[in-house]
Amino acid sequence: MNPSAIPDIFINNLLPILLAAATGFALGKTLRPDIKTASRLAFHIFSPCLIFISIVRAGITGAEFGKLALLTVAVSCLVGIVSFLAGRVFGLGRQLLASLVVASMLSNSGNYGLAANKFAFGEEALACALVCFVFGTVVTYTVGILVASMGKLSARRALGTLMTVPAFYALVAAAVFRTTGWNIPVVLDRSVTLLSDAAIPVMLVILGLQIAEVRAWPRGRVTLIVAASILQVIVTPLIALLVAHWLGLSGPARQAAVLQTSMPAAVVTTVLAVEYDLDAALVTGTVVATTLASPFTLTVIIAYLLST
Repeated sequence: MNPSAIPDIFINNLLPILLAAATGFALGKTLRPDIKTASRLAFHIFSPCLIFISIVRAGITGAEFGKLALLTVAVSCLVGIVSFLAGRVFGLGRQLLASLVVASMLSNSGNYGLAANKFAFGEEALACALVCFVFGTVVTYTVGILVASMGKLSARRALGTLMTVPAFYALVAAAVFRTTGWNIPVVLDRSVTLLSDAAIPVMLVILGLQIAEVRAWPRGRVTLIVAASILQVIVTPLIALLVAHWLGLSGPARQAAVLQTSMPAAVVTTVLAVEYDLDAALVTGTVVATTLASPFTLTVIIAYLLST
């Protein structure tokens, strides 16, 4: 890893993302727009289109696809286990324990990760990152919800929630086109491409809007926030590197998978905290802390991945 390249990596790959998110933050603080509408547009239209068109066009092999999916699920579950054990060491009750696990194991692979991969490693890595993003969404709406509910929600209901996620169907449709070798009709190709081009910019603005909604720093949870942040931005990348090595991933696939799992805590965890009565102060504090720390941690990780 070349230390002299670190400033350029930050300026060229991460600063554009932060500036884009800052526009959403400024908008949220001044005009206070309806964030739900923007989120629904990204969730139901822009993201599925990006996933479909990118995976159909990508040169990802079936074996590589499977490894990316396995890595995403395995890393999330392993981090969940480590955070659970850490919570037991702290002697946390059920609510705080579930909050720590949720805040530690779910990363912001959509809003932040896709743009970071595209800028740092290119279009091929973006396609790989999208596979990780989809299966990260699967983890969020199954394992994440089960942990957040702490037994209140059955596995069947959690899987039923997954069936309402458009990104899942975009992945299935892309798999059908790739497997059959069908050509996408020109009118469909152009329409989906136009919509997909809006996905990353809109998600970055939404990230800024979501951070702007944070009202106060939860000082009473500083110790746990620090613990969750360390698990999220330091322990998780190390686990991802080990799993990537074990699976034999290399090149853009390795770069994309490791960077995706190294993102700060997912903003969706704040939604889960409210929905399932978790400790909102711990979860929201972890999102803010890891997002603020991410320019430093991700710059080092990108530099390392580029050099290995």
